[in-house]
Amino acid sequence: MRSMTTGTLLLAILCLSVPAAAERPNFLFLLVDDLGYMDVGAYNPDCLYDTPHIDRLAADGMLFTDGYVVSPVCSPTRYSIMTGRYPSRVDATNWFTGTRAGRFRPAPLHNRMPLDEVTVAQALREHGYTTFFAGKWHLGPTEEYWPENRGFDFNLGGHSAGGPYGPGRYFTPYGNPRLEDGPEGEHLPDRLATETVEFMRAHRDRPFFAYLSFYSVHTPLMGRPDLVEKYEERVRQLGLEDVDAFDDEEQVWPVKQPRRVRVVQSHAVYAAMVEAMDLAVGKVLQALKELGLEDNTVVFFTSDNGGLSTSEGSPTSNMPLRCGKGWLYEGGIREPYLIKWPGGTQPGSTSAVPVTSTDYYPTILEIAGLPPLPEQHLDGVSLVPILKGSGELQRDAIFWHYPHYSNQGGFPGGAIRMGDWKLIERYEDGRVHLYNLAEDIGERHDLAEQEPERVRAMRQRLHEWYTEVDAKFLEPHPDGPQPWRP
Repeated sequence: MRSMTTGTLLLAILCLSVPAAAERPNFLFLLVDDLGYMDVGAYNPDCLYDTPHIDRLAADGMLFTDGYVVSPVCSPTRYSIMTGRYPSRVDATNWFTGTRAGRFRPAPLHNRMPLDEVTVAQALREHGYTTFFAGKWHLGPTEEYWPENRGFDFNLGGHSAGGPYGPGRYFTPYGNPRLEDGPEGEHLPDRLATETVEFMRAHRDRPFFAYLSFYSVHTPLMGRPDLVEKYEERVRQLGLEDVDAFDDEEQVWPVKQPRRVRVVQSHAVYAAMVEAMDLAVGKVLQALKELGLEDNTVVFFTSDNGGLSTSEGSPTSNMPLRCGKGWLYEGGIREPYLIKWPGGTQPGSTSAVPVTSTDYYPTILEIAGLPPLPEQHLDGVSLVPILKGSGELQRDAIFWHYPHYSNQGGFPGGAIRMGDWKLIERYEDGRVHLYNLAEDIGERHDLAEQEPERVRAMRQRLHEWYTEVDAKFLEPHPDGPQPWRP
């Protein structure tokens, strides 16, 4: 009999340690587009919008108060969820394909998730999971980059577009190459939820990974007429019709008028969009119960960037968080971040540990009892110790790198959070700002001058990280001035 080599023996041991497919949990990942931190009742008891199903999910699992995404815009965050990596590693640092210039030209943008990346869906499928995607993808321009070629067995609605831009937009006809039109009046978030339920029903006898990525609540701003009417009446009853809903914010673009930021939630159409999305979430969660899958399904809920508060209708307010989508302030990067793990998390638990969107991948693998892929999800850490209350995370900082001028007025810059402290660095001229988030969540009191040593240490760590991820920076216009360099 041939003796086993060391490598063969290790592989045999590893295989024995992996639970059988029937013993593994299901995963349901719920991603909302452009939903703000303050748009959910569990985070904001005074929220204008009704979100009872999301609130119930928070009550049944763990709510992270300091949950982040890696970018203030969509595609980089979606990349980080799929890969467990910071998007700066592949220059996927803006929405695909955002190339707006300002005083300087933006950094180079690679507008696709590289084909050699091993996505979380691929990793799960290799271990017997059936994988399903519904909704917005926005991670590559052509079919080879779309969900069905990136680890998903099924794809309902995912392609190159960043929004529902077909003829009916949020109502059929959708004009979507991966989603057939429905009956007259069909509403997109409900349709995506229905497709997700049907997938779970058909595949409930084996472990699955269902990724429901809503197009909601991205523009265009349009809602179900009955829900719009409901919120128009609520706004009237609350006396918000005549309230000045806006305040002045800094202005990045070279124009005279200041950027306006919404400070009061009073947009009835947006409210209708949020509630319709919550109803769709409720439909899927109810199906888990009816199918007998609730106790063996881990549910994740988050958004891809902050609420839209400074442009394109400025439909929501993230106050007290500063600004919103497109900005490196907290309103652009701090998100609802919920995880329900039956038997793992304590219902109604809360964590203030800073976590981010690269962390989902290794967390999912560990919960499934599967071996980690550290060369793939190398920027994420498993949240299992936090979810189980059994330990701490071994990480000193969380980083951001956004070398672009956002559509929403945000400036090109980077940021680092260490403990309660956050430093923002501007790429046009190298100015820095320092905030103590425990005392100043609104980032209004810049402490950079009072804390020079802290600034020096945090800036040094941020610059080390730039090197680690091969970060790119602004470029000059022809014959123009040179931008700052770290």
